[in-house]
Amino acid sequence: MKETLKIKVNIAGRAYPLTIERHEEEQVRKAVAMIQSAMQRFEERYAVGDKQDALAMCALQLANQMLGLKGSDGKDNEALLGRLQSVQAQLDAVLSTGN
Repeated sequence: MKETLKIKVNIAGRAYPLTIERHEEEQVRKAVAMIQSAMQRFEERYAVGDKQDALAMCALQLANQMLGLKGSDGKDNEALLGRLQSVQAQLDAVLSTGN
């Protein structure tokens, strides 16, 4: 049986409870930090005042990067693509429970 962990992450000023596998904790926390950093950049560079708009731009950026990786044939990108898909699934789960 896989060991799970209950954590709370804060994205765009909202707390989201997650149940994840223990070995995923560091990756999830890094993903949250990456989202917060990207949101901050969008808010500063483009005067985005609405958190939802900043989240949408983050999602667009992530999806665009994933599509760029899918189009390449490099085997090194397969592991990165898998990690990005995992992050995307986690983001989808968090955003679907936040509404």
